[in-house]
Amino acid sequence: MATIDQQFVEYIVKTLVNNPDKVSVERKIDEKGVLLSLTVDPEDVGRVIGRRGATAQSIRVLLRALGTKQDARYNLKIVNTDEEGEERPAKASKKEAKPVEETAEEAVGETEEIEEPEEEEEEEEEETTSELAEKTRAELADLDDLDI
Repeated sequence: MATIDQQFVEYIVKTLVNNPDKVSVERKIDEKGVLLSLTVDPEDVGRVIGRRGATAQSIRVLLRALGTKQDARYNLKIVNTDEEGEERPAKASKKEAKPVEETAEEAVGETEEIEEPEEEEEEEEEETTSELAEKTRAELADLDDLDI
């Protein structure tokens, strides 16, 4: 039978994920306290962790509150169930990569000129920065003129 802490974590996580039937929580007691190992579908790991770990941290805070009530120290471990041999699809980048059709031996024989980045972009950026700096200086000068 699942304990209150396991049920608590399962309830929270099942409401967050797309595959609630694949959520499982294992409980282990050690010298540091109670370790809850959370296993979810590989597609739902990102939902449980959240951006920059915010969702996982929130779950841990709630567990800490439960631990205060239960006089126990809880730790939450999110288990990654992706198999190491399994390839994960790469995220698409903004620039499409060109397929490489030549071998290393063919590439050694050819030399290609590398174009330097154009300086126009840098000049535009500097102009924008200097305009902003001038505007800021003018506003500060106006503030200095005020009698307070």
